[in-house]
Amino acid sequence: MHFSIATLLNQFVDNKLVAGKVLEKKLSCQDEDSIKKLQIALDALVHIGVLTKEYGKYRRVHDEDVVEAKLRCSSKGFCFALQNQEDEDDIYVGESHLSNAWNGDRVLVKIIKDGSRRRSPEGEVKLILERANPSLLATVKCEEESYRAVPLDDRLLFELELKENGQSLADSVNHLVHVTVTRYPIGENLPIGKVSRVLGSDAEAAADTDIVCCKHDLPQSFPEEVIAAANSLPQTISLEQEQERRDLRSLLTLMIEPENPGGEGIPFRENAFSLEKVGTQQWQLGIHIGDIAHYVEPGSPLDLEAQKRGTAIYLGDKVLSLFPDELISRCSLEAGKDSLSISILITIDEKGQVIEFEIVPSIINVDHHLTYRQVQSLLGNQEYVEQEIIGAVDTLEQLFFTLSPLVKAQRLQREGFEITLPLSCLAPYKDEGRLGAIVVSSSLPVQSLLTELVVLAGKVVADHLIALGLPGIYCTQPEPDYDQLEDLLKLGNNLGLNLELESDLEVTSHDYQNFSQQFSKSSGAQILHYLLLISLKPVKYISNPGPHFGLAYSNGYTHCVSPGQRYVDLLVQRVLKALFASGRDRRHNRAKHGVNLGSSTCHNRINWNVLPPQIQTNLETELSAVLAHLNERHKVALDGEKDLEGLKKAEKMNERTGEIFSGLITGVQSYGFFVEIEDILVEGLVHVSSLKDDWYEYRACHSCLVGRKNRIAYRLGDQVQVEVKSVDYYRQQIDLVTIGGGSAVRDEDFEDD
Repeated sequence: MHFSIATLLNQFVDNKLVAGKVLEKKLSCQDEDSIKKLQIALDALVHIGVLTKEYGKYRRVHDEDVVEAKLRCSSKGFCFALQNQEDEDDIYVGESHLSNAWNGDRVLVKIIKDGSRRRSPEGEVKLILERANPSLLATVKCEEESYRAVPLDDRLLFELELKENGQSLADSVNHLVHVTVTRYPIGENLPIGKVSRVLGSDAEAAADTDIVCCKHDLPQSFPEEVIAAANSLPQTISLEQEQERRDLRSLLTLMIEPENPGGEGIPFRENAFSLEKVGTQQWQLGIHIGDIAHYVEPGSPLDLEAQKRGTAIYLGDKVLSLFPDELISRCSLEAGKDSLSISILITIDEKGQVIEFEIVPSIINVDHHLTYRQVQSLLGNQEYVEQEIIGAVDTLEQLFFTLSPLVKAQRLQREGFEITLPLSCLAPYKDEGRLGAIVVSSSLPVQSLLTELVVLAGKVVADHLIALGLPGIYCTQPEPDYDQLEDLLKLGNNLGLNLELESDLEVTSHDYQNFSQQFSKSSGAQILHYLLLISLKPVKYISNPGPHFGLAYSNGYTHCVSPGQRYVDLLVQRVLKALFASGRDRRHNRAKHGVNLGSSTCHNRINWNVLPPQIQTNLETELSAVLAHLNERHKVALDGEKDLEGLKKAEKMNERTGEIFSGLITGVQSYGFFVEIEDILVEGLVHVSSLKDDWYEYRACHSCLVGRKNRIAYRLGDQVQVEVKSVDYYRQQIDLVTIGGGSAVRDEDFEDD
């Protein structure tokens, strides 16, 4: 069965009846075996009351006491079901009510006991919607001539029975292996798995990218049918396609890309830029996006594989792409080559404000391909510029010295903020990417300056979807929780800054703007900026416009510039193409004049449904059905990329065991304190048991540990000298011991305790 129960249930929206044949088509059940499995799933869902069958069609049944949630279990066996809505209570699920669900699984939970002021509601797993662990990392042990896999994740409280898989299991004993689950537990019977790969004698012997890919079940290759579909794409642009599009090949167009990392895979180049002066005080900025939707048809093997992956994932030099190299090489923009694109033409005035915009299907020809460093070099030293690129330098100067600072000023004026960090922390996307905010590197300022302009594309496209009443996917980011900021505020104030929120009711973007400006004056600026970044909540995709905290947008922003790297962007591009192909530019056929549906000038003139009802409904259904999956894939990508970062830091510190570093105390708990080593942004723990010189008491009100006799305190913001004692590579835990530091305290410091 190629679909999960979650994917199946996502096809049921608005309490509508859905025919089995429709489900077969949407879930790509084309062979007899797939159709049979779909029918078995439908019959089972009807039997347990999740679906009802009426007139040969199916309808979703919604029970008020049954909620969709994700299981989170601890190593001690405590499990809670986390609901999709942030304000809803977590539901405690006892071991006897798990119904063989595992940590991370998406489930339907029936509430069996209401919560109280001090106790969480209790529930039982009614249905497993989607398994989070189709494979896992484990070590192999042998017991009485049978082989078992013991998961490395201590939140998975079970063992798997291993079956032979063409290789001797005896050779895998005590090794780290990647195990594919071939059967989940049934009743009291253990789950069954097979060793798909032996990674090494232990975690440290395995490649870090292999660990991350196996841990998060990330695909590293493409099915043959997907590669075949990519190879079958047309290699040329027909005359008819040229005539259907606006010809922008005469524009001076620049492609500005990161350095080619030289790692695995072909980089996807899908954005180009143009700039023209309009009158004396205005510019027309062109952001040109490769028309990936032209090549990837809905429901095709390429589309289904991209939807399954959700997003490209960046693991150092290794990129797990949304599409195979065969498509990337066909669809990437190249200098001197005609390319199909979607062009966003934005008119901006002398204050950096958007006056109007137009979105058109186009054909472009890139004049120059430059890297960020080449751009920076050209702007900094123009004495040795080659003759054929002089015109490009003039455009670059206007882009980076004039237009981008004006647009940035507008963002700061609406109380936006930026975070200053090393180059390694910058997003691989041209917009803000998964970071949720604009990050600036002093060593490569052109990258963040370009981001200022690219973010405009997401804003104007969102505005256009809203104004025309089109279906859309919006990128939102909720405000941070005060609890997440409390230690950061104390840390900053202990460093002599004056950090406080403007309101007791909410955290605002203006607060973050004030914080980031003050941080720049501190000796611990890099650590403070880093902690500010990780205090931000992840972005979330929803079907209605919402606020984006990191970009200080109050209503409506979308991702649209990377359709070859994010499936969300591809879906948004399809909505725009539906507008170009099927949009109604007038209220009725008797009207003599229509409006320009691609232009913002039509926004206040439309009082009719732009798309035909069937197309509008189909798009709304398609976007709603895939949202939960895309948010989940976004989270998997975040977790995988963070995991690799943690493994690399652990590996680096393992090599430096015994070395001494200067660090800043960034967190204090009863069991010890956390130290951030500023030069390399690595965090380690000084456990209280390692403080041998005294008995240390935890003072929660002041977030510090205080020695009873020596009156030395370790508090937020204190500088300490630490030695790297040991490193747990797989768990990414770094144990430190203090060599010096802390601060002397007076009794009056704690009079209010």
